[in-house]
Amino acid sequence: MPPRRRQSVTIRHVAADAGVSLQTVSRVINKEPNVRPEMMERVQASILKLGYVPSIAAQRMGGSRSYLIVALNDRERTIDGWRSREGTDWVDQMLLGGMLTCAEYGYRLIVELVDTHSDHIERELLGAIAALQPDGVILTPPHSENPLITRLLEAHGISFARIGSLKPGSGFPISIDDEGAARLATEHLTALGHRHIGFIAGPDDYELSGLRVAGWRASMAAAGLACEGLLAQGDFTFASGRAAAIALLSRIPRPTAIVASNDQMALATLELAHERGLDVPGDLSLVSFDDTPIVRFVRPPLTAIVQPIADVTARAVELLIAEQSGRPVPDGPFITPASLVVRQSTGPILPDHTP
Repeated sequence: MPPRRRQSVTIRHVAADAGVSLQTVSRVINKEPNVRPEMMERVQASILKLGYVPSIAAQRMGGSRSYLIVALNDRERTIDGWRSREGTDWVDQMLLGGMLTCAEYGYRLIVELVDTHSDHIERELLGAIAALQPDGVILTPPHSENPLITRLLEAHGISFARIGSLKPGSGFPISIDDEGAARLATEHLTALGHRHIGFIAGPDDYELSGLRVAGWRASMAAAGLACEGLLAQGDFTFASGRAAAIALLSRIPRPTAIVASNDQMALATLELAHERGLDVPGDLSLVSFDDTPIVRFVRPPLTAIVQPIADVTARAVELLIAEQSGRPVPDGPFITPASLVVRQSTGPILPDHTP
């Protein structure tokens, strides 16, 4: 006969062993005030004796918190990224920062995929809220700029953080320094002597796309360089990056350097440069955003802006839990600096490689 499954210890076992109510055990587990010291010691002794591990269900019995944080990510782009298996790890880094930080506070992180352009978005969100009753919600782009979503969460009294959005409004605005990151990338290229620096922007429905363009423009202006004809539009896909790179590399004079707003568009630009016989970085220097694993293994490895997504998500979780716990929270926006990793895809402009 198969071995009998060991019966798990529940909050009811703890309550019976300690001779107290379920609500008292829940208050001790949740570290709530107004529990007498001797009662707390009795419950904690029973927990230790029985080897009880508190569950979210037990923690929720107190009625004040669910101990769940929900991250809303864009359904179409997330699923496309997973299916294409092209090495994007934005979601991985979000989970890394969010899950580890939630665990530190006894919370759980749940990811829900929602189509921000759906006619049924309100019904989807209300269903998720009713089922999960989250203590807080993390909105990722483009949800963080969707007024329908933010108004709905606000109307239901649910705390939320807006990753990638610094516009005034409800919720915690938290982001990497997208404008500063674009300036950093452009300044790296101007310091190498480049004067014709193209920029491939992301889609307009992402606030961060405009911030990155603004950073590029500011850096170009500070160096006394013109931007006319050097901006191309993409949508973060490989195909859009290729189309943007064709437009930039077909102009006369062509740029000697390009900054692409994500790795997929940068990889498309690198592929096109190889097809046209352009040496990278001899004929064309290339800087990317994201620094996903794949850009470290192409030839040449790409210089890239490193986005601290895990740190940003961890900060969002901390802010939501602090507010839920009644702790003081500083005024935003909350901006996390980005950094630049220099690799072999950028170099000085050479006299015999003018556009």
